[in-house]
Amino acid sequence: MTGPAPHVVVVDDEADARAMVGDYLRMHGFEVSLCDGGRALRQRLAEVAPDLIVLDLNMPEEDGLSIVRDLKGRSTIPIIMLTATASPIDRVVGLELGADDYLPKPCELRELVARIRSVLRRAAQTRAALPEPATAPGTGVRFGRMIVDTETLRLRDEAGTEQILTRSEYALLKAFLDNPKRVLTRERLLDLADARDPEAFDRAIDVRINRIRKKVEPDPGNPRFIKTVRGMGYVFRPDGD
Repeated sequence: MTGPAPHVVVVDDEADARAMVGDYLRMHGFEVSLCDGGRALRQRLAEVAPDLIVLDLNMPEEDGLSIVRDLKGRSTIPIIMLTATASPIDRVVGLELGADDYLPKPCELRELVARIRSVLRRAAQTRAALPEPATAPGTGVRFGRMIVDTETLRLRDEAGTEQILTRSEYALLKAFLDNPKRVLTRERLLDLADARDPEAFDRAIDVRINRIRKKVEPDPGNPRFIKTVRGMGYVFRPDGD
């Protein structure tokens, strides 16, 4: 790694597991903060802006999914979930809430380091894809009923109400914007958005698209802009036809 060490916050209520992960990450060149739950995490976030959060989902004081929901509602910090149950439901809900990746717990620490580096690369590529700041404030690109503000990774409607986009959501939106009226397979979307999961989690792309539809479609149950093409994939219709 070159430049400043990426700062990773590890959140786990189990002291031994927390310390083990923290020590391993430090050995591999990361700056690490350790938190025993949601309260300690929020206190740390008030002091620093980390590059990534590794978050245990199964904590007694406040469950990890609630923390994901809260953080993704107000920031774009990447989150990797750790789940002892390895439940598909936990994974799907976490992805719907905006988490960037997941691993079953206990995890192979070498794989955790690889996942962290992969998510950080995607985040850096998303930042690099952003255009230079525009001279006029409030610029953006229309997507469905919303405007995508490419400077701040936010969606806003005509009334000015804003929603934060996660980096994975922005990457998918950009893939659609760059390929209007073209049918894109799930495989192609995963490649364009650099969202491929090494474990090829079934329907991960569908989860992300459903999450986007809830933000950009007037009626997410009957989408007009991101259309499903049965047996093939998805197509972006800029005019909602």
